[in-house]
Amino acid sequence: MTGPERKPPRSARARKDIEKYLLPNEGWVIITQRHPAVLIEPTVKFLPVLLAGGWLLTFDPDNRFTSSVGLLVILAALAYYGLRLAEWWMRHFIVTTRRVLLTSGVIVRRVTLLPLRRITDLTWQETLGGQLLGYGTFRFESAGQDQALRHLTYVPNAQQVYRDISALLFGRDYAGPAAGGDDEGDDERGDLRGDPRGGPEAGGRRPSDRHDTEPIAGSPPPQT
Repeated sequence: MTGPERKPPRSARARKDIEKYLLPNEGWVIITQRHPAVLIEPTVKFLPVLLAGGWLLTFDPDNRFTSSVGLLVILAALAYYGLRLAEWWMRHFIVTTRRVLLTSGVIVRRVTLLPLRRITDLTWQETLGGQLLGYGTFRFESAGQDQALRHLTYVPNAQQVYRDISALLFGRDYAGPAAGGDDEGDDERGDLRGDPRGGPEAGGRRPSDRHDTEPIAGSPPPQT
């Protein structure tokens, strides 16, 4: 059974992950990158180092030592920030109708998955910054085991993600039996024309299936 129809994600990397890691008949429900807020800390570290390298590079252009150091500092800062950007771009959180996946890695790709049927507890947490910027943290528990995929940070649109995952995990608990029947869809209310307690009698017949016998035509009258 495939999942609900969804528009293909805009990111080429996300589309490639779907084609590569999902089964042919596996529908995806959620696919998202981490919130851009995850780049705040790397940016705060990157900018001062970049400015320091630029200052060393231009402080004394005739001094080859300071100019070389400044250039190296700038290149190192750019490499650090470029790696963080690449990690953010390549990392995707995917929820399908069967499992939860996390794809990560720039040079070496890594895919971590957790079947939905093994999730026993889901925790959603929002810090003050998360409430202001619109991201949250999710924690998955699976039968007391330490799973590789258990702590997801900077998940955007966390409230909707929480609702979608909850619907997948607990949707059957609220669907209700079909037409008031049991889990197999059978009517447990009984036949209103027969026994009010419902259910079949011994031998597998319902009260509505009982017929009174008629006298046999031409039989002699009973002897007194």
